[in-house]
Amino acid sequence: MTIGHDDGRGEQPPVVPTKSHKMRWLVLGLGLVALLMGVWVVSVGLPGWLTQPGTVATTGSDASGTGAETRRIQATLFYVSDDGTQLVPTSRNVPYAATQAEQARRLVEAQVAAAPEGLLSPIPAGTTVRAVFITDAREAYVDLGGNILSGHSGGSLDEALTVYAIVNAVTTNLPEVTAVQILIEGREVDSLRGHIDLRTPLAKSIDWVQKGPSPQ
Repeated sequence: MTIGHDDGRGEQPPVVPTKSHKMRWLVLGLGLVALLMGVWVVSVGLPGWLTQPGTVATTGSDASGTGAETRRIQATLFYVSDDGTQLVPTSRNVPYAATQAEQARRLVEAQVAAAPEGLLSPIPAGTTVRAVFITDAREAYVDLGGNILSGHSGGSLDEALTVYAIVNAVTTNLPEVTAVQILIEGREVDSLRGHIDLRTPLAKSIDWVQKGPSPQ
């Protein structure tokens, strides 16, 4: 019997798909699968991949893992004059802090640190800053340790330069602070070496500060 010939009942026998028909449907099926996969990648997969750890792009110094440069402020610190009799106000960059108490600590830490080349620090080498806090009365308490006592040369002049370098470093740069009391190893002391009374907070004193332009 010939395909497509009427069998006498008025019905046509089913048409057998040819090879070309099968290939066409295969291509259409593969195309539909590819389309669905593309939609999934754009809507689901790609956002997920972009948020995986390690794929976030960075720029500038953060890209190398070093982070942004520390913010700093310009402050006035005090060093010993050439003749050893006065404090020389010197402009220095000091790390910025968000609170007044923390800023006071940054200032004291910078003041007790080793002096820049060509300058002489009035603070004994090896002095450490244990704590700094400010009261409601706007008085700062600076707790020092390390070699502040054992490393001090003594003498009324050197003691005055040491004490007022710290007092002036805080009160000059933080005008809201009215006075500074120096503690040693968490305790009140009468003095460093028997000359300057440290039993009460001390106000800023310019008597020990050299007059004239400050070196940069």
